[in-house]
Amino acid sequence: MKFRLVLAALALMGFSTAGFAQDAAEGEKVFKKCLVCHTATDATNKVGPSLKGIVGRKAASVEGFKYSPAMQAKAAEGVIWDEATLTAYLPDPKAFVPGTKMVFPGLKNPQDVANVIAYLKTTGM
Repeated sequence: MKFRLVLAALALMGFSTAGFAQDAAEGEKVFKKCLVCHTATDATNKVGPSLKGIVGRKAASVEGFKYSPAMQAKAAEGVIWDEATLTAYLPDPKAFVPGTKMVFPGLKNPQDVANVIAYLKTTGM
């Protein structure tokens, strides 16, 4: 229920990457904020799971990574990390997945969100 409220609120606010040009090179620069915990160019898990090939992948599905019960619950709901889901998640991970282990406060600039998604699309599977 809370998940639906967050998505509805974001939709009402017009928060979407649809209105933003996506620049993968700029997204790679922004992604440096994420490198402390994540990789995107290889399958190595760090504090967080590898994000290589995340776009289109089921939530909590990286082999060998121990996800929080909250993230496992999102996976059980059928969450797929597509562009719309990442657009809702990246600005405020804790609101999207209450109880997540992730401490990152999120990307507050919608252009940064669009660019990071563009970059993640390039990382393949």
